Amino acid sequence: MGKKIIAAGHICLDITPVFPDQKVENIGDIMVPGKLIQMGGADVHTGGSVANTGLAMKILGADVTLMGKIGADEFGGMVQNILHRYGADGGMIVSEEESTSYSVVIAVPGIDRIFLHNPGANNSFGSEDIDDTEAAKADLFHFGYPPLMRKMYQEGGRQMAEMFRRMKERQVVTSLDLAAVDAKSEAGKADWNDILSRTLPYVDFFVPSVEELCFMIDRDRYETWSARAAGRDITEVITLEEVKPLAERAVSMGAKVILIKCGAPGIYYRTAEKEQMEPVCNRLGLDLNEWASKEGFERSFVPDQILSGTGAGDTSIAAFLVSALEGYSLQAAVQMAAATGACCVESYDALSGLKPLAVLQEKINKGWAKNEFAGW
Repeated sequence: MGKKIIAAGHICLDITPVFPDQKVENIGDIMVPGKLIQMGGADVHTGGSVANTGLAMKILGADVTLMGKIGADEFGGMVQNILHRYGADGGMIVSEEESTSYSVVIAVPGIDRIFLHNPGANNSFGSEDIDDTEAAKADLFHFGYPPLMRKMYQEGGRQMAEMFRRMKERQVVTSLDLAAVDAKSEAGKADWNDILSRTLPYVDFFVPSVEELCFMIDRDRYETWSARAAGRDITEVITLEEVKPLAERAVSMGAKVILIKCGAPGIYYRTAEKEQMEPVCNRLGLDLNEWASKEGFERSFVPDQILSGTGAGDTSIAAFLVSALEGYSLQAAVQMAAATGACCVESYDALSGLKPLAVLQEKINKGWAKNEFAGW
């Protein structure tokens, strides 16, 4: 593929203790104070948008430069060593004053993941850390997880909006992914409606999860969903029709292509009209008729096994973006995203389960089964 991608933003070290392969219905059934839990080993991999989405795009054949910030500590050295295996460590910024971000991923079979997260050096990452010389060469700029990066949401998201505006001035196609936040945290108290209103006019591909997006642009709806879920995953208690207004809102705020990750049920997508989509399609060589004014829902594929959802959303986005840069139709690109998500959950880490797009297409052509969920 001749097109060049920059994957920038949040990067960390993911430490995932391996729980016994026994599904539970409630986290309290296993995580009990004073209880000794017999564990397997621990998977240690890079995490965050830069590593998960960026390396996935590289594995899928894209020309990718990673831009993230780490500390000059042992975790930072581990991150560098992992990236070096992929030939992707050249773009890292190393801070002598800050620690490397890490997450302990609690992935209990049958329960959505819990993250114990230290943002570390990600908090000081700002628009000035983007290499403008490198950015000018890119066809696509993908940025992930601003809610976990303090400078990106402080001052009403001024730095994030400025960063995306600079990309558009260079006629670079842009992509933005979000991350879940604690409502009581500094990021959770930020005015994300205001932040996204400033940023989305410069965003071509907007790829949040349904929970993230609802939390940020419709807090009342989010609270209603959370009460209904009562500790379960939100996608278990909502329907497709309840997701659509969020996409409408994102389009009205300026995003051109909306891809909403809806967990196990699948992916909802919506695109802007031809006038808004034309610059994106021209820049990437996409068929305007295949991409403009579209809406649909791609149900998830049935995986061979489910070990962990870590990175499933990130790698799905990677497959979607790579497919777009390869000239796929919107429908085909979303299908590749869903297929990649199914492959990802078959491993504990984000990257081990990835397969080439051609292999996924062959499996789809042979009748790969899809999941059925009520309300979707």
